[in-house]
Amino acid sequence: MKILVVDDEELLVKGIRFNLQNDGYQVVTGSNGREAIELARDPDIRLIVLDVMMPEIDGLTACRTIREFSDVPIIMLTARTEDMDKLLGFEHGADDYLTKPFNILELKARIRALLRRSGGLENQNNRITAGSLTVDTQERNVYKDGKPVELTAREFDLVELLIRNPNRVYSRENLLDLIWGYEYRSDIRTVDVHIRRIREKLETVPAEPEYIMTKWGVGYYFKA
Repeated sequence: MKILVVDDEELLVKGIRFNLQNDGYQVVTGSNGREAIELARDPDIRLIVLDVMMPEIDGLTACRTIREFSDVPIIMLTARTEDMDKLLGFEHGADDYLTKPFNILELKARIRALLRRSGGLENQNNRITAGSLTVDTQERNVYKDGKPVELTAREFDLVELLIRNPNRVYSRENLLDLIWGYEYRSDIRTVDVHIRRIREKLETVPAEPEYIMTKWGVGYYFKA
């Protein structure tokens, strides 16, 4: 599954590529509208993430041009929040819109939704089961022994990230960047507080967790 990501912010592109590759996607990147048009001609591209404000050719013009030869889903990224900008994006052929800074898990959820609607993920299982836990990534629900567990949006994002990448250890700094956003700045103890609350809700004995484990001196991981 090949995805095209085009943005002139090198750090942002690097972060998106890293996360999508971890989910098994093949990622092609560009840094301006002209490259976006050229790279979008690849028949294997299944979805495009496209920034609005870019050099050479802006994202809206690139989107309109791409629509002349391709109908793959396009997600527009922008630092502007005005409704008119979003309407312009849709009028130029965009399928979805995301305002910077954004949560990388929200971007991945929107990518999966668009691929599903376009037929790219018809066989993907939206439920992940581990022991007595079941995570429905589409409906964003978690069940323990078949009973729903009330999680906040951030708590769910943490659970989804960890369960999708079992046995992979994430540092607190990594989790802040991935869950709270690449521009988010906060005390890393924020992560510890959320992990403690998740354990209280999901673990039979929170002090002796079975799922959300601590790698002392490093970070947290989901035990497969």
